[in-house]
Amino acid sequence: QVHLAESGGGLVQAGTSLRLSCVASGRTSRPYSMGWFRQSPEREREFVAAATWSGDKTEYADSVKGRFRISGDNTKSTIYLQMNSLKPEDTAIYYCAVDFQFPGITGERTEDYDYFGQGTQVTVSS
Repeated sequence: QVHLAESGGGLVQAGTSLRLSCVASGRTSRPYSMGWFRQSPEREREFVAAATWSGDKTEYADSVKGRFRISGDNTKSTIYLQMNSLKPEDTAIYYCAVDFQFPGITGERTEDYDYFGQGTQVTVSS
């Protein structure tokens, strides 16, 4: 069993930045991939970003490409999402996810991930 705990969300103004963190615990082996998803009352859970744990491959949703960056720190078992130039439409609950089964980048399908965190709220005011 793996436990993922997100943090770093909050209320910010448009144009500013936030960095979300996700600490993984409960399993000694490293996942193949990590990802971030978000969900708001108006939208289904949607893909934001994904990367192999090594960081050699990354994918981003078009809506965040060039503004967000996913990364990981092996020594801290932590996944990050650096979010810059935030917009009101980025407002959502953000969830991290990991995949231990597919030896490549897992991508944008939620069903391909093994574990999700409980989420952290990000609110961007205009």
